[in-house]
Amino acid sequence: MPQVRTVLNQLYEILPLEAFDSFVRQHEADKWVKHFTTKNQLKVMLYAQAQEKDSLRDIELGLKVRDSICKGLKIKPVSRSTLSRGNRDRPYDIFESLFYELLNKCQNLSIGRTSKLPFAFKNDLYALDATVIDLCLNLFPWASFRKTKGAIKLHTLFNVRSQIPELIIESDGKTHDIEVARLIDLEKLSKGSVITIDRAYIDYTFLNDIHKHEHTFVTRIKSNTHIVTLEDYKINEKGVLKDQRIAFVLEDAIEAYPEDLRLIEYKDEKTNKVYQFITNNFDFSAKTIADLYKQRWQVELFFKWIKQHLKIKTFFGTSKNAVMTQVWIAMIYYLLLSWIKYQTKFKGSLLSLSRMIAEVLLEKVSIIHIIRLTPKTISKALVRGSPHQLSLF
Repeated sequence: MPQVRTVLNQLYEILPLEAFDSFVRQHEADKWVKHFTTKNQLKVMLYAQAQEKDSLRDIELGLKVRDSICKGLKIKPVSRSTLSRGNRDRPYDIFESLFYELLNKCQNLSIGRTSKLPFAFKNDLYALDATVIDLCLNLFPWASFRKTKGAIKLHTLFNVRSQIPELIIESDGKTHDIEVARLIDLEKLSKGSVITIDRAYIDYTFLNDIHKHEHTFVTRIKSNTHIVTLEDYKINEKGVLKDQRIAFVLEDAIEAYPEDLRLIEYKDEKTNKVYQFITNNFDFSAKTIADLYKQRWQVELFFKWIKQHLKIKTFFGTSKNAVMTQVWIAMIYYLLLSWIKYQTKFKGSLLSLSRMIAEVLLEKVSIIHIIRLTPKTISKALVRGSPHQLSLF
């Protein structure tokens, strides 16, 4: 009978470990290290994420309560001071690189391509936005934002179809969203991708860059934008008040974006609010353009989820390296949950899956067995374990 590994070790083995080892060697992160290796640090931090630990003391206590935990994780007991030094001193670039390597693995399986969206087209659909994580300026002086506040921003390009973030860029709280948006390599996106953005990203040069790469953008027009109507299109869809071909009027705007645009005015029946959208797409119906912009809300839901259910609002260290290490490992855990949900065809929510994983994280039972259980049968499963392993590779 094959030996059953802990759920946490099964999660760890999903990771692209060869690439991870190469990142560790590249940064010489384990040079002169005898016990608490980068691999052990990653396992402990994944444990802290899954168990929603609040502090280093909480992590240390949790590992000490049951002697079998460290043995199950195949690590030696770790003190909070050792973990603190690891988070402070080991470059967070290692975990950032691991995130993108795992992301490649997820994308190769086309996770979530079967997501039910109200659109006939199969193009990738993205929502671009940023979220602010508030920090205490006294404890995090490197994260200066305002006179009495500290903060970091996570700028995210979120794939609405796959429900996974394909790009995360960290900046200080003062950095304007459009500055980071200009860093996106649009050539890496599949041709014809649709990008939904709010008005904070309206920069005509940036919009023209999206257009030149043959992608579609959908955003709301600013109230002070000077435009001229070139053509009125026939309206035959409910809620659509206006559908026009337009162009900019001011010289600077024309120079930055010389092409024609499409303006759509739409009234939401539920709220009775009227919205005006601009796009470079003249093929989709006007109602489709309005519905596309609604999907931008998906990135807001993603931000809300990770702030509520991942440990990225309270931190185990005060240095920038410690903070970003925790953020990147949290994002790695999010991808692991998404991977399992896709591979096992789990029909519940990601939150339900994360709670189930947390309950059995250090038990020697297979993931595939656990996700098929109900609250009434899970305790029996934990007693007897399961010899059946799920191949997630």
